[in-house]
Amino acid sequence: MIRPQAKKAKIQKQFINDLQKGDKIVTIAGIHGVVHRLNDDNTIQLEVNPGSYMKIERSAISLEWSQQLNKTATTVAAKN
Repeated sequence: MIRPQAKKAKIQKQFINDLQKGDKIVTIAGIHGVVHRLNDDNTIQLEVNPGSYMKIERSAISLEWSQQLNKTATTVAAKN
């Protein structure tokens, strides 16, 4: 039971460390946005609307929802 949880935590940590400017993400609160800047204090500047930014903690990013968002966007682009 501990092994799957540790594996999931490792994947979550890797996802957060690999974030780059321009990545689409969803927070655990359900806020959608695009990474605008990665700060040194373990925070991210998230663009939620053009010209509108929020400062969030990296730990507030939802791996599952972000992957689902990006999977849906890829599927829609492939159909067009």
